[in-house]
Amino acid sequence: MKVLGFCGLPGSGKSTVINAIIDLGTVITMGDVIRNEAKMRNINPTDENLGKIAKQLRKKYGPEVIAEKCVELIKNLNADVVFIDGLRSMEEAKVFRKSWKFPIIATYVEEKIRFKRLSERGRPDDPKSLEDLKERDQREIKFGLNDVINNADYVIDNNILLEESKKKARDLVIDIIKTY
Repeated sequence: MKVLGFCGLPGSGKSTVINAIIDLGTVITMGDVIRNEAKMRNINPTDENLGKIAKQLRKKYGPEVIAEKCVELIKNLNADVVFIDGLRSMEEAKVFRKSWKFPIIATYVEEKIRFKRLSERGRPDDPKSLEDLKERDQREIKFGLNDVINNADYVIDNNILLEESKKKARDLVIDIIKTY
């Protein structure tokens, strides 16, 4: 099994990249683990509530708890290639690297473009203002996201046109899978 990780600040194009390669493997979204936890607790999935749940889980079970839950899911899959969407810390990356080679791909986009994309996306946890985005970025950075981005094996600059970004990402991921 080949498992690849994706990271980036909110709105940096992780979903765009994943959508460009979705036919190449199975996707596990780390944020969905938090959203599922909110659903089980019957809590509205706002950005603030999801942030609190993520902090609570990490405080109670350690910074790698979300990754551990994902590993359980992956080991029950019948898949050749799995994409992990939304790494937040090197502790999480280490959990995956205990079982797989796990190359990491970071996505990057300028802040104003990220805000525009997120405000158009329409999820309940999306920021309503640039200040909300900055607060969310800081929460993600406190989890260790900058370390993951800075230590990524590959970087995709998503400041380019959407179709160009998808092609670039797809070509990169195909090369990574071939040489895994």
